[in-house]
Amino acid sequence: MNNNHQALWANCLRLIQANVTEQQYKTWFAPIVFESFDEANRSVLVQVPSRYVFEFLEQYYVGLLSKVLERVFGTNVKLNYRIVEVKAATAKGHDVTTDVESEGPSLETVPARQHLNKAPNVLDAPRQQQLNPQLDTKKGFHNYIEGNSNKLPRTVGLSIAEHPGKTTFNPFFIYGPSGCGKTHLINAIGLKCCELYPNKRVLYVSARLFQVQFTDSVRQNTTNDFINFYQSIDVLIVDDIQEWVNSPKTLDTFFHIFDHLFRIGKQIILASDRPPVDLTGVKDRLLTRFACGLIAELEKPNVQLCVDILNAKCKRDGLKIPADVIEYIAQTANGSVRDLEGVVNSLMAYSIVYNSNIDMKLAERVIKRSVKVDNHPLTIDDILDKVCNHYGVSQQSVFSKSRKRDFVQARQISMYLAQKHTKMPSSRIGQLIGGRDHSTVIHSCNAVEQRLKIDKAFVAELSSIENSFKLKG
Repeated sequence: MNNNHQALWANCLRLIQANVTEQQYKTWFAPIVFESFDEANRSVLVQVPSRYVFEFLEQYYVGLLSKVLERVFGTNVKLNYRIVEVKAATAKGHDVTTDVESEGPSLETVPARQHLNKAPNVLDAPRQQQLNPQLDTKKGFHNYIEGNSNKLPRTVGLSIAEHPGKTTFNPFFIYGPSGCGKTHLINAIGLKCCELYPNKRVLYVSARLFQVQFTDSVRQNTTNDFINFYQSIDVLIVDDIQEWVNSPKTLDTFFHIFDHLFRIGKQIILASDRPPVDLTGVKDRLLTRFACGLIAELEKPNVQLCVDILNAKCKRDGLKIPADVIEYIAQTANGSVRDLEGVVNSLMAYSIVYNSNIDMKLAERVIKRSVKVDNHPLTIDDILDKVCNHYGVSQQSVFSKSRKRDFVQARQISMYLAQKHTKMPSSRIGQLIGGRDHSTVIHSCNAVEQRLKIDKAFVAELSSIENSFKLKG
């Protein structure tokens, strides 16, 4: 009988091989060893070589495994993993169980994003017994490492999770550059809310998915249902709202949802890559509501926090990465948590495929392919220095309130180049260039852009200044 089950597992592997690339199959599925099938419990037991392989399979291939096992072994089958880590002449193993029943894996085991691939109709949620919060269960407070760059947002986020809608931090508006941990933090808040208040309706949605759902509701003439659904949420979490800046109809609809939730004391959490004042195209009535709670900036993590994040990940996943490699990754990942995770995942994949140790040589190879390394990022001071040198004016003149033509020109070009070559918001650029506000920066950038369209000599002039940046360092 066991031989028959072994043959069934071989059939599973053939189906998997037909649905993934050769490299994916060799890396993640070929190392799996079939151990047994329990008739009484309807469970398949397989061996995997590490916790990392187990978690990678669960995160990215659980849907495929579920379908294949159902087709070959039948419905209501459980998949049990035995993690076997071989060290020298001894082997250590422990079991992990996950359901792969016909209706799909449970959210307790599999990250919610596995279900997003099916693009569920969120309008059906009120008719369901329990709302799927669409949260990533791997992004919680337990693995959100605290540092100087995120201390305030993390502390406030935890307070909101413990008392949703009851604090003065409503709405909670988080902004920061890509990869600084915004999505992780808002997921962590949502997960904590679900843990502490299981009866509350918590929902995470990306701005893009919200817009797609709204567009579909207009097409299907179900906009009232769409609005009613979102107005029934207790904790609404919206990610990447900067994507709505050129979508007035979406913004108007969200205004009504926001206004209703805010008036009845429901918690609203928003994330963006820029502060509210830089969301051009958003009406003042919505901007003032964004700003009436708490606006918190998430900065890119410094090298020490990157090291702490990597060490925590290694400890959590049972990875062994030398300290010098961790330091190197932290220094070259440009302060992006997303890049950090990508580099580590790539290192593990290369290590498994080529059966090699993780060392500095492998890290350099992976980082060269994974991360855009900038050894000399431009600063406001660099830009001011080049611009002032080009026009023969002093920085003090640029900072002054003088309307002298040369000073104004140098000031506007400095603001334009700062916005183009750094990731600072307009408000910060204005503050560093003479204490101006964001509207002055936006006006200056527009003025430079308009002149570039009609003045070829000016285009050459700006190119000359930008070329001088390349000589820096």
